[in-house]
Amino acid sequence: MPTVDDDLPSGLGPEEFSARIFGADGPRTGGGLELAPFRGVRFVPEVAGDLAAVTMPPYDLIDEAAAMRLLAGGGHNIVRLNLPRASGEGYDAAGRRLRRWLDEGALAIDPDPALYVYEAARAGTVLQRGLIGGLGLRAEAEGVVLPHENVFPGPVRDRLALMTAANANLEPIFLVYEGDGDAARIVDDTAAGAPLMEFDADDGLTHRLWRVTDPASHARVAADLRGKQALIADGHHRYATYRALQARHRAAGDGPGPWDAGLALLVDSTRYPPHLGAIHRVLPGLRPDDALDRARRVFRVTGFPAEDAAVEALAAADGPAFLLGGGDGLHLLTEPDPAALSRSMPSGHSARWCALDTAVLDHLLIGGVWNVPENENAIEVVHDDASAAVARARRTGGTAVILNPLKVADVLAIAGQGERVPRKSTSFGPKPRTGLVLRLLDPEGNR
Repeated sequence: MPTVDDDLPSGLGPEEFSARIFGADGPRTGGGLELAPFRGVRFVPEVAGDLAAVTMPPYDLIDEAAAMRLLAGGGHNIVRLNLPRASGEGYDAAGRRLRRWLDEGALAIDPDPALYVYEAARAGTVLQRGLIGGLGLRAEAEGVVLPHENVFPGPVRDRLALMTAANANLEPIFLVYEGDGDAARIVDDTAAGAPLMEFDADDGLTHRLWRVTDPASHARVAADLRGKQALIADGHHRYATYRALQARHRAAGDGPGPWDAGLALLVDSTRYPPHLGAIHRVLPGLRPDDALDRARRVFRVTGFPAEDAAVEALAAADGPAFLLGGGDGLHLLTEPDPAALSRSMPSGHSARWCALDTAVLDHLLIGGVWNVPENENAIEVVHDDASAAVARARRTGGTAVILNPLKVADVLAIAGQGERVPRKSTSFGPKPRTGLVLRLLDPEGNR
């Protein structure tokens, strides 16, 4: 597997890049699914301040306005480490800041290796509960850790630069597996006790964390997970970064080390099924009237003056369907022209893949009818909030595309047969809060 850096060959598309970064190369372990204990790094509220004020949602959900609010809300907010450019700093400065916060006592390293139980709840109802640990990195060919989306070189370069400068994993990725075994029992038994930390955040959730330090419990978790398979629900670019960092260390002759794992939250979906939402698109450079005129060539179009009725019609639609917004009213696109659809789909994909709404959107509409380039500047994303996507499109004079969420069964089936859904197809949640626990990459587990 190549080192991902400025010398990465240019011109790689997402499929080729993803195949290389996730691919078959790399140290083959045969060890199955692994979540290893580590000495976590956590904020000290007496020094850093209120945990709700120093933690944040995952970095890829934070736009510029949200970053500014986080910066204004607390001097020790994790955004200063995870998105240092928001405050005009580089990644080397973020690495120095991490070490300074450790020296000042705003962050502290737990004394013993642990697995951490994380819970997100709303109004007393547990929405998510799982284990945070060091996920053993596996080549995709081993069939243990399954990606379901392609990744792009740019975001991987960005996270690799930060991870290298910080010498740390600053936030967990999120995976799901089907278990209902011993690991799940340990999680629930641990959560019956008093939490290590608990706070209400501005996302409307109560976040709790417990620590599991008993080596016998670690061994039980390891034995239970060994034969399991996990799906990456959120954090594909960060998992790709873990793999790139591992490859860099192996190429340098460093041998086994903490770079063979990455910080992750593993949730048993049989006990705590994740919420699967849609990821809507905003195309700031495409005028709504132009988008609609071109879409009429290949879709049936129905206008709606009110958003609620339009969203209900989208949810009830049979087959690929989309809402266009940004101008006056919204327009429902249904019944794509079969001939145009067939011409637009790339070869080599299954019928299930070709029927995904996101595949139809990417290849028939965005890449075909609209001829919009596939990059972060031309296409913005909004997770799970149709109104926010339409509002953003109206501010930019562009077009919003509202989608239905994919079905979990489709995602699992496609990943299980070695395919990946189009990029930004799924929004699994709730996503773990960033800043609850960090993982240093020092081989000795300290500074």
